[in-house]
Amino acid sequence: METANLGKESYSLEELTAEIGACFLDSICGIDNELIDASAAYIAGWLSVLRNDKRFILQASNRAQHAVDHILQKAKV
Repeated sequence: METANLGKESYSLEELTAEIGACFLDSICGIDNELIDASAAYIAGWLSVLRNDKRFILQASNRAQHAVDHILQKAKV
């Protein structure tokens, strides 16, 4: 991971998308996420971004859902 990308909005969007997608997959697959507190704390790091851009969470969630749908479709093959 390049530290130059840390703090950039596009990097934050990718990271939040991945975290939300992982939570979706955990739920769908029945995986007990013992790290939910760590995930919550990780997501809390974006609170300032989320407060400043109300669409950010929707954009990340939408991208996460598309990624999860793609993964699940591939898993059916």
